[in-house]
Amino acid sequence: MRTVIEGCAIATVDASGTEYRDGHIVIEGDRIVAVGEGLAPDRAGRPEHRRIDAGGHLATPGLVNCHHHLYQWATRGLAQQATLFEWLVELYPVWALIDDDTCWAAARAGLASLARSGCTASTDHHYVFPRDAGDLLEVEIGAAASVGLRFHPCRGSMDLGRSDGGLPPDEVVEDRDAILAASEAAINRFHDPAPEAMVRIALAPCSPFSVTRGLMTDAAELARRRGVRLHTHLAETLDEERFCRERFGVRPVDYLDELGWLGDDVWLAHCVHVDDAEIARFGLTGTGVAHCPNSNARLGAGIAPIADLIGAGVAVGLGVDGAASNEDGGLASEMRAALQFARLAGGPQAMTARQALARATIDGARCLGRDEELGSLEVGKLADVALWRLDGLHGAGIEDPVAALVFGATQAVELLFVGGREIVEEGELRTVDEAQVSVEIARESRRLAARAEARV
Repeated sequence: MRTVIEGCAIATVDASGTEYRDGHIVIEGDRIVAVGEGLAPDRAGRPEHRRIDAGGHLATPGLVNCHHHLYQWATRGLAQQATLFEWLVELYPVWALIDDDTCWAAARAGLASLARSGCTASTDHHYVFPRDAGDLLEVEIGAAASVGLRFHPCRGSMDLGRSDGGLPPDEVVEDRDAILAASEAAINRFHDPAPEAMVRIALAPCSPFSVTRGLMTDAAELARRRGVRLHTHLAETLDEERFCRERFGVRPVDYLDELGWLGDDVWLAHCVHVDDAEIARFGLTGTGVAHCPNSNARLGAGIAPIADLIGAGVAVGLGVDGAASNEDGGLASEMRAALQFARLAGGPQAMTARQALARATIDGARCLGRDEELGSLEVGKLADVALWRLDGLHGAGIEDPVAALVFGATQAVELLFVGGREIVEEGELRTVDEAQVSVEIARESRRLAARAEARV
């Protein structure tokens, strides 16, 4: 069936930065078959499902979220004045109590929020697997299917507990052999390498302060043998840098380089505290970066050198990060935050509105290894399309539609397609009952808090 969108401004985010003031997009099945200026070309004899008059709107590629921790939606609002390490120490014991019901409610809430913010594809870095919980990766994959987003869950892991010099308590770490077995099982069960895939798996040992050198090496070997991507946190805080110097004798980037963890199959979260030589190394190796400006600000971690990373040719996508360190939970607001923080660090020329949009779309797709399929509005690409209303109070009068989206008030997306399927219509989720999702996460957050209090 065929869907025709007409009368809107279009920012394709293709390699040439093509834009149309009054254009059209035609979707057939799960693909874009036409995009251009003016009315859509006549396709006589083709069945038409819907024709949308999109005057007053801007069409962009669906946004791509490159870093998240969905389970953390159940612990929002805690440790409000903490640094990263303080925040983790306070929350690890609570997270040790998560189960299937917690993760289902948290993942649905987080993914629903992402959809309402124009996100069509999201990763998730899940690294807490309590011994008495079920298959939490399977739970969140089910949650993503219910919301309808394209999903890249990372099978995370921690095997360096406090008794061995790590930061997390021993009760939340796993045995290395069990981690590797579970990681391979996740690839076998869920990873889909097809171009139109809705689910792909990555492997993601958590961080230098929660994972052993042996697990980092073994996970990289397994991922490359099975053809999946690698992800981890890196260089988020000065505390992490001190940990790496004391334990490994090198800075975080040097540590990853020693382990063979830089490459075009790797993307790293944060990278706030990196120097010029390390940035150049990322560019030369094709290593991607997930920039999480709102979370970095919430935890006081610092401002990542995004303009320098982009200048070195690094694919820099955007990430919401866990909702316990970014209670907003939406991706659209990260565009403005990325632009503003880049300018705070480097002046008003450091990032444009269009560069911010590219971070949230095509460069996010590059980080996930899917820029041939996602991230821009081009013929042949998957029909992951966001339509933003800009003729209301918050956007009316701003002549540049991309500036209205990035500089203006953050708003919910008006219409969202994932593979040609309508997920959001007239600003409302069509796949799940938002009120029910809200009730579920409120209930599970209270239950988790009560269990944690009883344990103390």
